[in-house]
Amino acid sequence: MDAILSSYGLIIAASVIIILSFFFGELSSKTNIPSVLMLIVLGIILAYVLESQVGRKPDFLPILKILGTVGLIMIVLEAALELKLKREKYVPIAIAFIIALVGLLLSTWVAAIILDEFVPNMDRASAWLYATPLSILSSAIIIPSVSGLVEYKKEFHIYESTFSDILGIMLFYFLTGQIDTGDHHGGGSSLLGYGGNVLLTIVISVIASYLIILIFQNIKSHTKLFLLIAVLLLLYAVGKQMHLSSLIIILVFGLMISNMQLFFSGKLAKWLRVDKAKEIYDGLHVVTMETAFVVRTFFFVIFGMTIILSSLASWEVAKISVLIILSIYLIRYVLLRLFIGKDILPQLFIAPRGLITVLLFYNIPVQAEVPGFEPGILLFIIIATSLIMTFAMIYDKQRSEKSVRKVLSDPVGFQKWKAPTIVEVTEEDKH
Repeated sequence: MDAILSSYGLIIAASVIIILSFFFGELSSKTNIPSVLMLIVLGIILAYVLESQVGRKPDFLPILKILGTVGLIMIVLEAALELKLKREKYVPIAIAFIIALVGLLLSTWVAAIILDEFVPNMDRASAWLYATPLSILSSAIIIPSVSGLVEYKKEFHIYESTFSDILGIMLFYFLTGQIDTGDHHGGGSSLLGYGGNVLLTIVISVIASYLIILIFQNIKSHTKLFLLIAVLLLLYAVGKQMHLSSLIIILVFGLMISNMQLFFSGKLAKWLRVDKAKEIYDGLHVVTMETAFVVRTFFFVIFGMTIILSSLASWEVAKISVLIILSIYLIRYVLLRLFIGKDILPQLFIAPRGLITVLLFYNIPVQAEVPGFEPGILLFIIIATSLIMTFAMIYDKQRSEKSVRKVLSDPVGFQKWKAPTIVEVTEEDKH
């Protein structure tokens, strides 16, 4: 027991977890099984090992909240650094935004009706609050999983999942604000006030992002990237303390530095040192990707360690979860057919729940907690949507490989062709 909890024991465990996570990622790229599921299973196994050796499981909830928050920031920043605001991208971005927004609202509304109907002691306000995390796409699972798709489908999922994260968190904290103030009807004044809050956050985000880029491009030290991340974390935390939509700060900064020449155009162009700013972007891209990988790894392993598998062995949990899952894919089918058309595979089934769902669930205010809500519903939906995505990705990969094999087995024929001889016509031949 002492060996397991010693400093060297913890270092060994952390190192092995990161190594396994790397191999899980490689395995995921070959099999399309999300590495997140493997990490959760690893956490479940580690929990049993720890409990058998130590006799109890430590309280991981505070660590889970911190890792979830940092992971959320890194994942949104990583996604924003990938988004290029080019003219030809405006329509796909707008479509992804509309699908993410409408899908979030409709899924939350239907899930709230289901929870209000079947969960004891659940009122309408709490139902909406509990339904919101269950309606948010997980960019932490989607972004690493769609790398093998064709470019336009991959971009759609990056845009949609990022927007879903941000909009879902904004909706969640809007609803918690209604519960804190006792306004459960979401009146016009509340919506107007929240809209003003978002607008203020955007203005602060743009000003702060310009200042950060201008200052950091002139810092000569080689150790400025984690300083930059520390500044972003500070802005996020201070923004939360001021009840701002802090995730917008991270998104706006990522968009501005990845599209710097768009935001520093005209008279502002003379203030941008493109070579230095490009160095910051390239370094930040690597650091963010690596940090997101580590944080995501430990988050899902620790989440697996907190899981109580017996919570899944309930008819009520299965019934409620299946109804919510069916509503998710039905709403998604209608939206994708309306805005994308017939080519909606595998996009239809890429709708996993994950990091944001867990993080927001643990941030539900005490006064809004409902004793009758089974945490197994959360776990059931996360696992089921991830497995559905896995099967869809495997099917899509097999379908693509089958198409390629068919083309290769029936190649386009060819025929030798000899160019005709050109005979020169003289004046005498004409006469």
